[in-house]
Amino acid sequence: MEKIQMTTPLVEMDGDEMTRILWKMIKEELLLPFIDLKTEYYDLGLKHRDETSDQVTVDSAKATMKYGVAVKCATITPNAARMTEYDLKEMWKSPNGTIRAMLDGTVFRAPIVVKGIEPCVRNWKKPITIARHAYGDVYKNTEMVIPGPGKVELVYTAEDGTTQRELVHQFTGAGVAQGMNNLDASIESFARSCFEYALSTKQDLWFATKDTISKKYDHRLKDIFSEIFEAEYKEKFEIAGITYFYTLIDDAVARIMKAEGGFIWACKNYDGDVMSDMVSSAFGSLAMMTSVLVSPHGYYEYEAAHGTVQRHYYKHLKGEETSTNSVATIFAWTGALRKRGEMDGNTALCEFADHLEKATLSTIENGKMTKDLALITTLPNPTVLNSRDFILAIREELEKLM
Repeated sequence: MEKIQMTTPLVEMDGDEMTRILWKMIKEELLLPFIDLKTEYYDLGLKHRDETSDQVTVDSAKATMKYGVAVKCATITPNAARMTEYDLKEMWKSPNGTIRAMLDGTVFRAPIVVKGIEPCVRNWKKPITIARHAYGDVYKNTEMVIPGPGKVELVYTAEDGTTQRELVHQFTGAGVAQGMNNLDASIESFARSCFEYALSTKQDLWFATKDTISKKYDHRLKDIFSEIFEAEYKEKFEIAGITYFYTLIDDAVARIMKAEGGFIWACKNYDGDVMSDMVSSAFGSLAMMTSVLVSPHGYYEYEAAHGTVQRHYYKHLKGEETSTNSVATIFAWTGALRKRGEMDGNTALCEFADHLEKATLSTIENGKMTKDLALITTLPNPTVLNSRDFILAIREELEKLM
């Protein structure tokens, strides 16, 4: 069979640990036999990020701005233990945080629904899409270890030299302090992205923060959403027959457990990180969720919503068999390939992405799956496959469709 041609490259961001192993398998078994794959490759593995002083992360984001579409493997955000394990020069910040800050936009995450994997929340009948703000908060924070008694202040110095000063805390002993920021322009982009996505998918939109406690920071997000909705989207939502409402994050968590789904839940950056894991796990598995960063400038970055599967990687290094779910990573590739095809008018590439997704879901529905899904499936007598055999089973289905 003649390979499908590409005219414009994807930006390919390789990653860490077990997902890096899966990344290679997916390319070798599911992509390269069928596509003349064109990518501009960036190694975002932690070792290479350290070697380049994280410049490779910045370069990959700039390449995404150039080509418009990127696909990213899961990466490590180092903590103290990782500093020692990888002998790092510095405790580098989240590569996702760096990329999101440069591209702006919103991360939309939705569960991958497949027959035989039922939500553990009984009343969830439809997917719940998490819209995660892609800038600021703890992902762009500044931290300080406080060695002893003294005071920490928040100081703003205007260009004309005038200052505003707030006492953060009067320390009587050692502790820690943290400063965060956000931007009106980024919050406005977040709001418009959410409203537009709700209109395009005909889904209700929820938004939640904790403005009763964070009376300036979180309240600012609430106010901007409200102002933009009233001025630009209220009438459009009424015509579309959908609703927007704001509530506190704790109220949203309580409501969502009793809802049927079928709506978008907009969250601040960290809230979206945590809640998307909750939603994906409740729908079946952390490896069963799509994630795409949509920038108002027309950039798209697709990734899996989960981490690097560290425990399986250590087993892999020992030569032990793993049964690691690769579905979300496969769907990151299909999302990026489909978007590349749409932007280039490449119908064959779009159709291939559709076929690969169908082959992946058909494999599971035929009872062939990884261990995490076999433990929760309602299908009788599932066949548990190891990491490679699951990908090979998908290839069999894909070859039938192609």
